Amino acid sequence: MPLSTPAEAPPRASVSTSATSASASKAASASSDFAYTLPDFVCFAHLYWDFVWQRPQHLLSRFAQHGRVFYVEEPFFHHDQTAPEFAHFEVKDRQNGVKVLVAHLPVGFSEEENDQFQAKLLTQYFSENNINQYVFWYYTPMALSKSRHFQPVLTVYDCMDELAAFKFAPPKLRELEQELFKKADLVYTGGHSLYEAKSLQHHDAHSFPSSIDKDHFGQARTALPEPADQAGIAHPRIGFFGVVDERLDIELLGQLAEAHPEWQFVIIGPVVKIDPAILPRFANIHYLGGKEYKELPAYLCGWDVATLLFADNESTKFISPTKTPEYLAAGKPVVSTPIRDVVRPYGDLNLVQIAATADEFGQAIAKALVQTKDADWRKRTDDYLATISWDLTWQRMVELMQDKLKHKQ
Repeated sequence: MPLSTPAEAPPRASVSTSATSASASKAASASSDFAYTLPDFVCFAHLYWDFVWQRPQHLLSRFAQHGRVFYVEEPFFHHDQTAPEFAHFEVKDRQNGVKVLVAHLPVGFSEEENDQFQAKLLTQYFSENNINQYVFWYYTPMALSKSRHFQPVLTVYDCMDELAAFKFAPPKLRELEQELFKKADLVYTGGHSLYEAKSLQHHDAHSFPSSIDKDHFGQARTALPEPADQAGIAHPRIGFFGVVDERLDIELLGQLAEAHPEWQFVIIGPVVKIDPAILPRFANIHYLGGKEYKELPAYLCGWDVATLLFADNESTKFISPTKTPEYLAAGKPVVSTPIRDVVRPYGDLNLVQIAATADEFGQAIAKALVQTKDADWRKRTDDYLATISWDLTWQRMVELMQDKLKHKQ
């Protein structure tokens, strides 16, 4: 997931339009019961819409049910083009009417000139499409350099990660984030730990931890056809899905696989920002690559234990893994390293086992292998999951924006 301008074409979809149509349809159905009016939404993101279906897609596909949503991705540079006149927008239609805007730019220009190209393209697109009253919704402060001269009626910073701590983070990111704090009317955070940090920098910050599409992942509780590339893997299966990057504790994964050859480790997700050659290679580790969102329940259905194999480093200090409630909705026992937003609330409520070392993790997995028979654990898990959903998160976000707009008038 690039945080700076990509030097080559963006990755193609590991989540296709058809893959997410069911989730988008559910969002549409849920949104019909919650009426509201907001201006057009213009979102600036460091994440490609077609890469992995996660927080931005869950939220913006819901917003799109009640108004226009424009999702501005990072630009794509054409190394065979040098003329300024080449600069143009590609517009892609996605779930629920979301329009994805990608600037195609020539090479050979300064960073400031590239920002000017994009600002000009945005100005032209706004004029051509009558985008006059609009909310700016930021996932990356880096987008300020091409958008700061616009005048949105409301500015929201949905801070889902501590991007400055990620690998290859642009040096200017922290400085631009401070500028964004000054511009933002509201700051939302992707977890409580991140809220504790960002609320010290903005007077109107709100915590919206990772939520869940329970119906989608709940499919894993019933028998589903086994995916072909997982069917031949023996049990017990210990699974992980998510982006495989610097946040994954590859040393822990290797230690577990070596110490427990009787277990099979299934790793699902694209490898980004790290060299695949450094991943541990044992006969009982199976890297199945990225999968479509609609396929995940079928893989989860065939697992015995789900894991959160996150390293203890700067990039994981403030994460709030969406997969925690998704695993639980699938009915799978979960073992996690001591990520703060997993320990609190999931560990504190004894819904997820927390383990800090390879030995502790192995012991926790052994315990988890029989946890599905624990009726009390399942009931407590389901009671907790009943209190969260992307629909509830989205509705609360909208209420805060409506209130802020009312007081700005």
